[in-house]
This record gives sequence, C-alpha cells and structure tokens, in this order.
Amino acid sequence: QVQLVESGGGLVQAGGSLRLSCAASGSSFSSYSMGWFRQAPGKERELVAHISWIAGRTSYEDSVKGRFTISRDNAKNTVYLQMNGLKPEDTAVYFCAARFRSVVVTTTAMDYWGQGTQVTVSS
Repeated sequence: QVQLVESGGGLVQAGGSLRLSCAASGSSFSSYSMGWFRQAPGKERELVAHISWIAGRTSYEDSVKGRFTISRDNAKNTVYLQMNGLKPEDTAVYFCAARFRSVVVTTTAMDYWGQGTQVTVSS
C-alpha cells in the first residue's frame, strides 16, 4: 500500500512559479513510475507529466513542455513538479499518482492517487 500526499499548490499570478511535491509512504518508491495529472472544473483529468521508474525517463503534455519539469528523489520518496511561466489555463487541481513497475502512465492505469492540491493562476 502506498499513500501519496501532495503539497505546494496555491495562488500565483500569471508568469509566476510553483513547485509541487508529492511524498510517498511505503517501500519500493523507486519501482513506481510517477505521474502528475490535473483536472480543471468541468474538464476531464489529464496527464501533465510523468517520470519512469526505469532510468527516470520523462514525458510532458505538449502545453507544458518547456515550462514544467518533473523530477524525483528516490532517497526522499518524493516526486516534484516545477512549474514556471504559469498561465491562467494551468488552473486546476493537481494530483500525483503511482504505477508499480510499468512505463505506461495513463489516467486509468494508476495504482495509487493522492488527494490533490489546488493551483490557481490569476491573470
């Protein structure tokens, strides 16, 4: 069993930055591929970025490429999402999620989810 707890959300002006953290309990964190997802009001949850358990490979949704960076610290059982150049359309609840020993990270494939943290970007 893995518990995920996100933090770091908040209110920021357009162009600003936030760093989200997701702390995982339990063992074998390094064996999980981790994803950051977001869900805006009235919209479906979407994958923003993920980092593989193999070699730390990363992938990003097109709208955040060049602005967001996902990283992980396996010694601290934590995954991060550095968000720069934030835009009002980035406003959403951000969730982290984990999938055990798979490089496939999708909205429907994750094993564990956090409770989410609100990010609001004002114009």
